[in-house]
Parts: sequence; structure tokens; C-alpha cells
Amino acid sequence: MDAMQYEITLPADYDMDIIRHRIATKGPILDNFPGLGLKAYGIRVRGVDGSPVNQYAPFYLWTAKEAMNTFLWGGGFSGIIESFGRPEVQHWTGIGYAPGPARSAAPRTATKRVELVGAGADPASVIDHGLAEMHGRARMPQAHSTALAIDPRRWELVHFTLWADPPPEPEGLSYQVLHLCSPHLDDIPAGRHW
Repeated sequence: MDAMQYEITLPADYDMDIIRHRIATKGPILDNFPGLGLKAYGIRVRGVDGSPVNQYAPFYLWTAKEAMNTFLWGGGFSGIIESFGRPEVQHWTGIGYAPGPARSAAPRTATKRVELVGAGADPASVIDHGLAEMHGRARMPQAHSTALAIDPRRWELVHFTLWADPPPEPEGLSYQVLHLCSPHLDDIPAGRHW
């Protein structure tokens, strides 16, 4: 599993209905994309849920690197570049994944928390703790699914969770999920990925 996200921050007075329309019309295009575990079409709206910005920020879990490469270099990503310019694409290696009790419901919210692994920290211990947190989130009744991934270049651990209903105490950034493509969600192995 590989995790990926790009965040497109938009002007403070941007009409977010333009993004809502884009997701409603273009979102289903990836509903059957080979090798895509999931794509959560997330947005943040300035002044809503504490967001200081308007942002379009889809998050992906890929079951195959070839699928991610096909999306990025084979035409799928070109629509983003044409509309918004070329954003930075964040990429993390998957460490673990867990389905939650609300997996059959449509997620309405996503949360993302980034944790830096300090220079003096034992990476294996940090990852073990992160996996324990992931499994704890996956047991919450409103959890759809949750993943843990790392960028070992920057030693950045990312916790990403989809929620059918907002969690009681959101951690990190919170996104409204307007559409979920999950053609190969069942192909993402549960548990740690080694």
C-alpha cells in the first residue's frame, strides 16, 4: 500500500461550490480505477470546523505502485495540473491498514495527523505505537477505515482515518469527504504491512 495526497489551497473568497461541482462530475471517473484502494475527495472550507483555508485535498491509498504511476504519469493527474497548476504530491509508504465497524457506510469526514519522528526516537517504537493507535481508532463505532504510513526521507508518520460520523475529538486536520472511490479497498491487507 502507498498513500498519497496533494493539497490545493485556494483563495479565501474562492467559491467552493466550484470544487463541489468538480467532485460531483469528475469523482465517479475513478470508481473502477485498477489498483486504487481508495480516493477520498476531501475539502476544507475556511471558517468551517476550524479551517483557516479553503482547500481541495484528495487522499489516496494505492494497492499497486503501477496504478499510482498510471494515474500520475498516464493522464489522470493532468486534469489537476490543467486546472490548478502542478501541486506538490506527498507520498508515504504504507505501514498498516484497518477497517472499522462503519466500513459499509459512506464516510462524511476524514482526519489526518502528521507526526514527526524525532532524531533521537527509535523509529520501530514510534511505528509500533502508531499501529496501536491505528487499531484503537479502527475500533471506534464511527470509523470507516484507517491507515498509517511513513515518509522515511522526512521521517514523517501520517495517520489517516475515514469516519462515517465525525469523531468526538478530531485530531489533526479535518476534511469533509464529498465522494469516495474504493474499487479495490478489499485488496488492502488489514494489519501491519511487513
